[in-house]
Amino acid sequence: MSSDVLQEEFEVLEAIYPSELSIISDRQIEIDVEPDAVVDAAELFKLKLTVNYPDDYPDALPELRLEAVDGEINESESIALLNDLLHMGEENKGMAMTFTLVSHLREKLSGLVENRTKTHIAEEHERERLLIEAEEARTRGTPVTVESFKAWKANFDKEMAQKKLRDEEEKLRGLTAKEREEIKKIATRFTGRQLFERNRNLEHEEDSLMEEGTVSVDFSQYDRTQAVKEDDEEDRVHFSDSD
Repeated sequence: MSSDVLQEEFEVLEAIYPSELSIISDRQIEIDVEPDAVVDAAELFKLKLTVNYPDDYPDALPELRLEAVDGEINESESIALLNDLLHMGEENKGMAMTFTLVSHLREKLSGLVENRTKTHIAEEHERERLLIEAEEARTRGTPVTVESFKAWKANFDKEMAQKKLRDEEEKLRGLTAKEREEIKKIATRFTGRQLFERNRNLEHEEDSLMEEGTVSVDFSQYDRTQAVKEDDEEDRVHFSDSD
């Protein structure tokens, strides 16, 4: 094809794509191509199609190249688009084909953007679903089994014992030396339960407790006021009527 014939095609393209077309030379042009249809929630996407015309165009296919202007295009997507354009060019050999190629590319870009948007929306829905399931699992809690209850009970008992020890130590710090000594004496006496476990005979042990005056003391309930009262009674002097 003569340069005059190709120049005529350039003039037609300039009329159709006044802002998109750039004529680089008498054998090369660049056209910015956007999707044919606008897809809701789609990102901005534009490609630059470079066309190099051989001497025997349109009987021979032009050399085509794609480059992203807005957005991104990966290698596999670019190869698929170029193959589609070459297939379309084969069907239009012998005729001016640039407009046909650009129109076909615009249509393919619309499908590409639509698929990207659907994939993005599906991924967002899946991410939201996973977040909801994770939140439901967190609020639902862990099912209780015999093993998990035993582990919880052992840990709970340990924490309670440590708390009781801290409370007792705190209480002891507020007592006098004499009061702490009295506490130690009371704590060393056997309780009724301890005696029962030693002899396995509750009735006999109750009798012996009454005879020996053994007292069962709950250390956590010890009252400092009672201790002071007992000390006062021990220090008080008693006189009999005979005196």
